[in-house]
Amino acid sequence: MFTHIMLGADDIAASKAFYDAALGALGVPAGVTDEWGRVIYAHAGGRFLLTKPIDGQPASHGNGSTMGFAAASTDAADAWHAAGLAHGGTACEDPPGVREATGGRKLYLAYLRDPSGNKICALHRVA
Repeated sequence: MFTHIMLGADDIAASKAFYDAALGALGVPAGVTDEWGRVIYAHAGGRFLLTKPIDGQPASHGNGSTMGFAAASTDAADAWHAAGLAHGGTACEDPPGVREATGGRKLYLAYLRDPSGNKICALHRVA
């Protein structure tokens, strides 16, 4: 459904360090900086990008917005969470753990805010 997701960041270096660590825990290669200063992560057919806003205004997070990254296991979600905390992220929501979803499904979720304040999560569908 999506071709890419791009988030604004005022401090690209801090955001790159955070996402290199957090996404690296999920098996995503380190981001590559292009000629415009954007950081690009490519994995499993998807693209995730970080950029300074092109309008020159400060980056801001969306209130009520969350972006989820797939985790292959609960251990991977925990590693993502720990790596993010160690690289400038802050914990939000409940601690990582299983939550009930619609239809009785169980999801293992771990939430963070990145250095720019964006709310993100690692999600593993529990069998």
